[in-house]
Amino acid sequence: MDGMSRDHDMSGMAGAMPPSSMNSGMHGMHRKKMMMHMTFFWGTQTEVLFDGWPGRRTGMYVVSLVFVFVLSFLVEWLSHSRLLKRGSINIPAGTFQTLLYAIRVGLSYLVMLALMSYNGGVFLVAVAGHAFGYLIFGSRVFNKPGHNAVKGFDHHPMTC
Repeated sequence: MDGMSRDHDMSGMAGAMPPSSMNSGMHGMHRKKMMMHMTFFWGTQTEVLFDGWPGRRTGMYVVSLVFVFVLSFLVEWLSHSRLLKRGSINIPAGTFQTLLYAIRVGLSYLVMLALMSYNGGVFLVAVAGHAFGYLIFGSRVFNKPGHNAVKGFDHHPMTC
């Protein structure tokens, strides 16, 4: 008709096949893959940060929630603590401040990546970790009056 062969070449179809069928068909793997959620869901069977973690055990899910809570708490600690003394030498102090900033940003990205699991429990513990960290380190509850104040603000800007 149009000069094309009726032989069907299936070599280009491998890229169109879903990854799960490619793995089970080509490599003989029959492991059931977890579906990646794109909306919030509730449940303990999720993956947080690493492939296969926390797995299907509820205890490991709780460990992953504690891990995300601690990460978000540490972000708040680094955001609201002053680890450098006034009058420090500029180059070493600036280098140390930059290192702390990089650590804070890295931890923040880890929390964000954990949230991309779209698990409701992970979301709640991340918010709770940030809120608890702010309560301890950023709010007036445990700080002396004026300790973190900067010209009309209740708390200092987020610096290390």
